[in-house]
Amino acid sequence: MNNVETPRLLLHGMSVTDAEHVVAGSPAAGGRWAPGYPSPGEKGAATRFLTSCADTGDPSPFGPYEIRLREDGVVIGGVGFHAAPDVDGSVTIGYGLVESARGKGYAGEALRALLRFARDQGVARVRGDADVGNVPSQRVMAAAGMRLVAEDAALKYYAIDWSGSAGEE
Repeated sequence: MNNVETPRLLLHGMSVTDAEHVVAGSPAAGGRWAPGYPSPGEKGAATRFLTSCADTGDPSPFGPYEIRLREDGVVIGGVGFHAAPDVDGSVTIGYGLVESARGKGYAGEALRALLRFARDQGVARVRGDADVGNVPSQRVMAAAGMRLVAEDAALKYYAIDWSGSAGEE
């Protein structure tokens, strides 16, 4: 199982069993979820992960991660990759937190850790997007070093690119 640690968080790589519990909306025995977890987005990510596992095998380490508080293990959200890197070495990332965990820097901490992890795995480029009205998420991506690269009526698209650049972040 892949885990990524930060000073305050444990990003726990989801297993098939974890994903099944998320889809069912019921924590595993002994598991602790913050109120509001899982969100519809988390259930969608878990469903995509289960489909990927069934169709092509476990994409780990390029799957979903639960965001857990290190102090007590409570799951407060999720972060992860939508799929394994494509032929160009690009991945798409997403994240979300329960309402009670927002505004405390957890999203940025989790995103920065997963970006470093992706780069260490040889990923060349990470993409993400946020609804036009979701300014906090846009700020999280910008603060993590992702650049606004495009936008349309619904979404703003961000990316960080390490292909061909030594040390640029």
